[in-house]
Amino acid sequence: MKILAKFIFHTILGWKFNGNFPTHLKKYVVIAAPHTSWVDFPIAILARMASGIMINYIGKDSLFKGPFGFLFKALGGAPVDRSKNNNLVDAIVDVFNSKEEFRLGLSPEGTRKKVDKWKTGFYYIAKGANVPVVMAGLDFENKQIKISDPYYLTDNKDKDFEHFMGFFENIKGKKPELV
Repeated sequence: MKILAKFIFHTILGWKFNGNFPTHLKKYVVIAAPHTSWVDFPIAILARMASGIMINYIGKDSLFKGPFGFLFKALGGAPVDRSKNNNLVDAIVDVFNSKEEFRLGLSPEGTRKKVDKWKTGFYYIAKGANVPVVMAGLDFENKQIKISDPYYLTDNKDKDFEHFMGFFENIKGKKPELV
């Protein structure tokens, strides 16, 4: 499957990696941005498959219903009911703590729409699980996935978010007007 994904990702679609997902770490949170189009998902899944690193994800529960629900689960996804006020951060921290190897990919925007600020769940998940954050920029302008080195959170949330925003600053999403 990795060979086919590489062929599609690199040869057919013309995408490349700028950096690599860390192979020496068994646990981390991946934040992928900007999230501006439905096309982000298949590109991210192909990139994940081409890299050979399993990265799970969560998505709104409606994606996991109906005729294609099985596919989203087979691709490593888990449904989240966003209508309920449950403590999702603690639940995901528990998953990190219960597994020997776990990587979770999230969109810090939480939606494809334009947002004024990012959601903070990924930050508190990484903090609670004591794992680093790896940033993955979906740069449609240059057809590349820009991957950061692991970033270990400090005790200064503002400084950490400045670092994150700096990484994604010049990355153009599929619909740049939504960034």
